[in-house]
Amino acid sequence: MTPTLAQSHSPRAGAAPRVDLCARARDWAEIQERMLVPLYEAVYERLEVGDGTRLLGLGCGSGLALLMAASRGAAVTGVDPSQPERLALARERLLPEATGDAGTRGATRLVEGGPADAADPDLPAYNLITAFQPIGCMAGDSEGLSGLLEAAAPLAGHGTPVVLAGWGPPERCATSSVLRVATKLAEPLRSTGSWRPALRDDLEVVAHRAGLKPDGSGRVACPFGYADVESAARGLLSTGLFDAAERATDQVQVDKELTEALHPHRRRDGTVWMPNVFRYLIARTP
Repeated sequence: MTPTLAQSHSPRAGAAPRVDLCARARDWAEIQERMLVPLYEAVYERLEVGDGTRLLGLGCGSGLALLMAASRGAAVTGVDPSQPERLALARERLLPEATGDAGTRGATRLVEGGPADAADPDLPAYNLITAFQPIGCMAGDSEGLSGLLEAAAPLAGHGTPVVLAGWGPPERCATSSVLRVATKLAEPLRSTGSWRPALRDDLEVVAHRAGLKPDGSGRVACPFGYADVESAARGLLSTGLFDAAERATDQVQVDKELTEALHPHRRRDGTVWMPNVFRYLIARTP
């Protein structure tokens, strides 16, 4: 069983919490990432992902979305500049025999870096770009995304679909009430990294800044279901949405209040169930 996150006792508010990043990445891959499978499936079905698809996944993390596209016959490339622990798990899933920082096997490539590092003049242009990491629930969570999309666009042909994902309205996301714990605890550091309600045009704003043209959207039910409260806490902590709260207080306090916030969503059999709606936007490259 995956170990729980390391306990952190920060000596002062604002200190970086001491976290076992490898354990956190594995909690994401084994517990939390699967909550977004309905989103991935809906997008791939709508865009008819399969043989002939050349997909560039931005912020690919531990690679579940890439794995699902590859199982449909797509050639996939994943890039991630900031989460090497998750990318290492993606290699285990997609490139079990690869070595080095940028593995390649057949039609699958994984690169630690940005879109420019995924460029290959010997390969055809990408015909699908995805940025599945949901935005719209944390202050500043879309910063840098427009620039990332701008850098990726030249690697694709004209009119290539670009998919962005975000949280749905708070009233349709039961997890919002739990994420508010992060805001309350992170009050001294609230300017960045704390929860905020999703706005109606979050995805469109990012697309316009990147020079992309919106061309359709959809909503997908993505309930968060866990075996027990402990698994729920580990999964939610693995998202990074509680990091600011840990810096402002300590992990012991965060664990305590997060557990309390999860109890209203605990069912009689001990499982935790939180219905949520996520939104995706399809935009087109110029």
